Amino acid sequence: MLGIEGYEPEWHHDAEALAAVHRARFSRLIGRELVGGWLMWDMSERGWFADGPVILGFGGANVEITHRKFDECAITWDQVDMSAPIEWYATGIQLDWRADPHAALRNARGRALREVNIIERTTVKEWRPRVLHAVEFLFEGARLAVFNAMDENGLTDVPEMDLPVHSWRRVPVA
Repeated sequence: MLGIEGYEPEWHHDAEALAAVHRARFSRLIGRELVGGWLMWDMSERGWFADGPVILGFGGANVEITHRKFDECAITWDQVDMSAPIEWYATGIQLDWRADPHAALRNARGRALREVNIIERTTVKEWRPRVLHAVEFLFEGARLAVFNAMDENGLTDVPEMDLPVHSWRRVPVA
C-alpha cells in the first residue's frame, strides 16, 4: 500500500475505535524514550513527502502513523522496512526516508513518553459532531502531534495549553 511493500494500513475515522485497537501496544511504550522519527523524503524536491507515514521509533518498536482524506487515520506497527525501495504508484517520484528532518521530531527525540491521545475536533454540525484529527504524544518536556493536514500528514509541537478548549477533545490511549 502507498508503494511501500508490506505496509497494510487499516483506516479509522472514529477516535474511540482507533484508541481501543492500539491501547495495549501504546501502553507498553510509556516510559520509553523516542529514539528518532522518520519522514518520507522527496529526493528531487528536497522536502518532506507528507503523504507517506510518519514513523516514530521507540527502540525495538516503530509506530507508523498516516492520515488521509478529511478524517481518516491508520496506525501500524513495524510494517515499514525503511531499507526497501519505495515505488509510489509507479509515478517515478524518488522517495527515501529521512531521520528527524522536522523540528518537532528533534524536540521530542530522547525524551520519555508519558501519554498518548487521539485528538478530535468538535463541531456544531449535527452530521459530524466530531472529526478525528491527530495522534498526540506527550513526552517529558515536549509535545508531538501527527495531525491530518487535509489528505496528508502534518507535524506540530505546539504546547497543549495553546489548544482551544472549546473545539478539541482528547481520547486517552495510554
